[in-house]
Amino acid sequence: MAQTVEMPLWALILLMAFAAVTFASHFLFPSVRWFFRRRMERAVARLNQRLERPIEPFKLARRHDMIQRLIYDPEVLRAVSAEAQADGIPENVAFERARRYAREIVPSFSASLYFGFAIRAARLLSRALYRVRLGHFDDRLAELDRDATVVFVMNHRSNMDYVLVTWLAAERSALSYAVGEWARVWPLSRMIRAMGAYFIRRRSRGALYRRVLARYVGLATDGGVTQAVFPEGGLSLSGGVQPPKMGLLKYLVEERSAEGRDVVFVPVALNYDRVFEDRLLVAAGASGGRRFPARISVIARFVLWQGWLRLRGRYHRHGHAAVNFGAPLSLAAFRRDHPAAGVEGLAETLMARIGAEVPVLPVPLVARALVMAAEPPDRAALEAHVARMLALLSRPVPHDAAENEPEAAAVVRFGLQVLERRGMVEARAGRFHLSAQDRPVLAFYAASIAHHFRDCSEA
Repeated sequence: MAQTVEMPLWALILLMAFAAVTFASHFLFPSVRWFFRRRMERAVARLNQRLERPIEPFKLARRHDMIQRLIYDPEVLRAVSAEAQADGIPENVAFERARRYAREIVPSFSASLYFGFAIRAARLLSRALYRVRLGHFDDRLAELDRDATVVFVMNHRSNMDYVLVTWLAAERSALSYAVGEWARVWPLSRMIRAMGAYFIRRRSRGALYRRVLARYVGLATDGGVTQAVFPEGGLSLSGGVQPPKMGLLKYLVEERSAEGRDVVFVPVALNYDRVFEDRLLVAAGASGGRRFPARISVIARFVLWQGWLRLRGRYHRHGHAAVNFGAPLSLAAFRRDHPAAGVEGLAETLMARIGAEVPVLPVPLVARALVMAAEPPDRAALEAHVARMLALLSRPVPHDAAENEPEAAAVVRFGLQVLERRGMVEARAGRFHLSAQDRPVLAFYAASIAHHFRDCSEA
């Protein structure tokens, strides 16, 4: 036992390194994790005191624990057995497949990143790019049942929707989004996951994957996680509000426990004087598909270009971005009042409420007047058409009218300023001309508010 053992120096260093790692993993790391977790819990407790809807424990659970809970869910285990039988593979192989899906879906929420960085960055970016307007806000939102799970349902106009609503809802709660494949790139994916978003494969048809995703949504809903979903399933290619898709909405309704929390849907409607992806979306719509060459990268490049313009003193904000919050809809109340409606009826009701709340802005109004004109109009004709549309609206349109300037004149002036700056409208001989290339883009903006005038032939 007292004999001397000789070994090479490199082997001694390697042995000491393994010993240090073993000591740290068994004694040091747990203590450090406990220290930081205690600090995080105290910070979240202080944060919850100012939020209308506190962050629920489910959202704060360790990611490893959530993954374990998800893959050992009885329904997921049944789906694993069915997958193994259908594919003729061992159950442990199918189980590892389910584990991989769970690791892909489950987020890793960081309250410090969300409220310390993301909210500030979202506010800074939104205000730098737009004149942000929080329009209608239903008073009943402040009276929601504290135990209910709140789900914001929104129309999808731009990838800026995530940024804008995250900031505007910051005083109420932390939102959990479902994001598609576009965000699964490093290091963006790690940041988005830390902000509480969960990844979904929009084109996956595997039964096991759908069951894992459905159970995660059900567990999050039962856990009271405030969520934000886009029932349209993707960005609008036409500019208007699109028919709903059942996917996540069906999971929200059917995967929750029968005796669990009520779900309250809050309609949220967004609109912009400029959508950064407009030409890409119009081109994708014209081609008859949903594939276009860039998504989040479009906004990234655009933001960098705007920063360059600001450095050169040539920067201008891009009009208004507006958000309206509509009247909440309780799932329990809807089922009681419409017992035969089902998920499809609920989706149609929610989309109708979203459509009614879509903000009307200067550029869509002017674009509609220009597209509907039989010949290039002059300013007087534009103002007359816009005035007729304004008279049919129940809510004001954002504008910066000068003293004694009529509302229609102010709206036309601002809308033309944005469109002329982009080169989409050209004034010649007192009339405003559109190029054949830009007409579909103007129709894209006009379509965002067309439903407000569907029953009004004079507008």
